[in-house]
Amino acid sequence: MADRAALQAQLEQGIAALGLRLPEGAVERLLDYQALLERWNATYNLTAIRDPAEMVTRHLLDSLAILPYVRGQTLADLGTGPGLPGIPLAIAAPGRQILLVDSNGKKVRFLREAIRALKLEGVRAVQSRVEEVEGQFDCITARAFASLADMLGWGGHLLAPGGVWLAMKGKRPDEEFPGIPAGFALRGTHVLNVPGLDAERHLVELGRA
Repeated sequence: MADRAALQAQLEQGIAALGLRLPEGAVERLLDYQALLERWNATYNLTAIRDPAEMVTRHLLDSLAILPYVRGQTLADLGTGPGLPGIPLAIAAPGRQILLVDSNGKKVRFLREAIRALKLEGVRAVQSRVEEVEGQFDCITARAFASLADMLGWGGHLLAPGGVWLAMKGKRPDEEFPGIPAGFALRGTHVLNVPGLDAERHLVELGRA
């Protein structure tokens, strides 16, 4: 069991390696979120990752790695699960209106408790299928919950004109690019170097054509 001081050192080193500067108190709140997730996970099985140090790498730092690409005043995190990357992004860059979307009731109950416990202003959680969500958002994040074709097929209506869609993937999904629906275009792909993670991570950036 890693103690909090060790997790804090790991998180701070990772944030520095990513070249990020976070607001005062953000590291503490990220660790509070990790501790809450760890506690709920024991009962509700919200994530397959049990080890606290691995949670810092695979959940917190993995989410923070996309922060430089996040834009706009409104963000929807689709298939957020226990709040990834939405909650780390909300802590690291407050001031945005963020909607966390998941169809799993247990996960949404956890999200609502996390929003309350961490005092996350402007963050809401909704239990819904992606295709039933309403509204338009400057930025949409999705962490490998489906193919690009399915993501945009279900949730493309949520992307505001001029908005950016950030799809988090493992390997670069070249085979998925031909399936990008009409009306959308690939804006670029970015290699994400997540500190401590020995696996490929890519960010696919999409927009309206």
